[in-house]
Amino acid sequence: MRVVVAEDLTLLREGLIRIFRANGCEVVEAVDDGPALLRALTTHRPDVAVVDVRLPPTFTDEGLRAAIEARRAIPGLPVVVLSQYVEQLYARELMSDRAGAVGYLLKDRVMDVGQFVTNVRQVAAGSTVMDPEVVSALLNRRAADPKLRELSPREHEVLALMAQGRSNAAIAARMFVTERTVSKHSNNIFTKLGLRQSEDDNRRILAVLAYLQG
Repeated sequence: MRVVVAEDLTLLREGLIRIFRANGCEVVEAVDDGPALLRALTTHRPDVAVVDVRLPPTFTDEGLRAAIEARRAIPGLPVVVLSQYVEQLYARELMSDRAGAVGYLLKDRVMDVGQFVTNVRQVAAGSTVMDPEVVSALLNRRAADPKLRELSPREHEVLALMAQGRSNAAIAARMFVTERTVSKHSNNIFTKLGLRQSEDDNRRILAVLAYLQG
């Protein structure tokens, strides 16, 4: 897996490089500002980019903007955005093209190296992976929606795990139920939310997240 890393904090940038190399990945370039990130992405066309939201020169959303612009030039370019805090606007903007292959993770998740690398690989493979806290924030934002209120507590749990990029098997293991039970909950979710059912995990996640975006 070929990776571009964009992080302005030297220690974290070097840490990410070490993590990826230790897990058999090639870091083709590591940059520390928005313009350099855009150039690196369009030049290398990596398997995945791991990007800090806030980069020089503005330290606002420079990393996100560069990633979005690169995805316009290279549709479907896999991007994992790292953020210090849950910022729903960034999550919605990242998913706005609904092309998949995106991730939004809090920087704290890097501490769990195994799960972090797994999440990055999922995005590189075309899946959508959202941080549990981001999913929770999106769900809370839509809590007043009558359709969402129709979901049972178990269906809410399945929906959140689906949005994190987990397969039915992984959800079943997490909830200590059978895959058949998870499939039943999933079908109920789609029916209640008025979403077209699909066996394609990524399209399914995108449909749910598109609904949650409002």
